[in-house]
Amino acid sequence: MAEYQPGVCNIGANQRRARRLSAIASFAVAIGIALAATLGAIPDLSLWATVPFVFGGYVGALQDYFRFCVAFGALARYDLSGSGGESGRVDASEAVRADRRKAAKILLLATVATAVTSGLGAVLVRLA
Repeated sequence: MAEYQPGVCNIGANQRRARRLSAIASFAVAIGIALAATLGAIPDLSLWATVPFVFGGYVGALQDYFRFCVAFGALARYDLSGSGGESGRVDASEAVRADRRKAAKILLLATVATAVTSGLGAVLVRLA
């Protein structure tokens, strides 16, 4: 049975699966746009449209990996119902701070990963 741990774990198996599927879908859309641009079906400038999908993919993947939902962390909530736990509200101010710090770290990691991925993509487009 999973337990809520401030700044460590605020989602269970069902919520993790949803984030994993969201990440896969986001990355798939980004890859589709990149392929369409590479094949000349859409203008190269359309590659900028991949950025929000890449970011969303990283956010979803990191939430799954860390067992931590950014939105739940910001809203002081948790949902471990898919892992035999409970769902509810976080009341302790120290726990809320820990959750919000973890949420900010996940968003920062996703931003850096998106910037690196987009930068590498831009270099590859220039080389092609």
